[in-house]
Amino acid sequence: MKRHKNRETDGFTVSFLDVASCGFGAMIILLMITKSSAPVTIEYANVTSDGSITELQEQLFTIRGETTILNRELNAKHEQLSALTERIARLRRDMDDIQGRFQSSRQLSDETTDEIGRLAIARQTLTAEMERLLANSSAPPNNAIGGVPVDSEYVIFVIDTSGSMFNNPSWNKMLGVIEDTLNVYPEVKGIQVMNDMGDYMFDSYRGDWIPDTPGRRNQIISSLRTWNPYSNSSPVEGVTRAINTFYAPDRKISIYVLGDDFQPGGSIQEVMRTIDRINVEDANGNRLVRIHGIGFPTIFAGPARFQQSVYRYSTLMREMTQRNGGTFVGLNDYQ
Repeated sequence: MKRHKNRETDGFTVSFLDVASCGFGAMIILLMITKSSAPVTIEYANVTSDGSITELQEQLFTIRGETTILNRELNAKHEQLSALTERIARLRRDMDDIQGRFQSSRQLSDETTDEIGRLAIARQTLTAEMERLLANSSAPPNNAIGGVPVDSEYVIFVIDTSGSMFNNPSWNKMLGVIEDTLNVYPEVKGIQVMNDMGDYMFDSYRGDWIPDTPGRRNQIISSLRTWNPYSNSSPVEGVTRAINTFYAPDRKISIYVLGDDFQPGGSIQEVMRTIDRINVEDANGNRLVRIHGIGFPTIFAGPARFQQSVYRYSTLMREMTQRNGGTFVGLNDYQ
């Protein structure tokens, strides 16, 4: 019995060794038939840690900058919100105050109803009286408004464009005076604008009349705002050119001279003699054209030593307008 057991053990051991030997031999054969080669590099990655850190730092700084900007904008929005909140509160207080006054006014409305009725009756009575007075009145014989005759069919403006006029608030005042003067003449046959040297504002109408239309009137005022040719502050050249160029027996012409001074170097008597030779009288004592004058007190805003020229201009224009059927108006304010 013992001998039979040993035989079985020997058979198992031999079989296991055979299998192991075969497996080991197979591995050797596989290694022999497999081609050995060195490892192949697929891709080089040249990554430096310093570059990555720098890039990350830049991104961090950018994010911090954007955060600062956003915080600043947020603070500004908070301030705007606070301002709007205060404004809303103030408006609510104002609204409450207005509502309170409205309630008070409603309480007073009943008390004022009778007074309004009495005022309406008085107005009707006054209107009837005004109609009666107007029916009995008549227009001035010379069609004068404010003492200035406005019976002309043609109007010429002779404007002092010197620095004392153009570079002062009086220039805006002068624009208003011209606009008011044109309004006095609802419709004329022709208009002309020149400076005291006789230079035309519109070269296209040199020696001719500017048609009277609403558009032309607006263009005159608009162009005058920046019109600043040379001027010697003496109206004689502009007035003489206006008379010589535009007078005709069938035309009723008014010349408006607008200025602020007449320099001491000029002679008032010489100017008057020149105008008298040109604007002669007819058999009835009427001049060829009317000459009106408007004075602006701009020089009074400066040193006293220059104010003599203002008095000389006033003297000249009073004499000129009196001799030539016109009126001189001296303004007391140039603004």
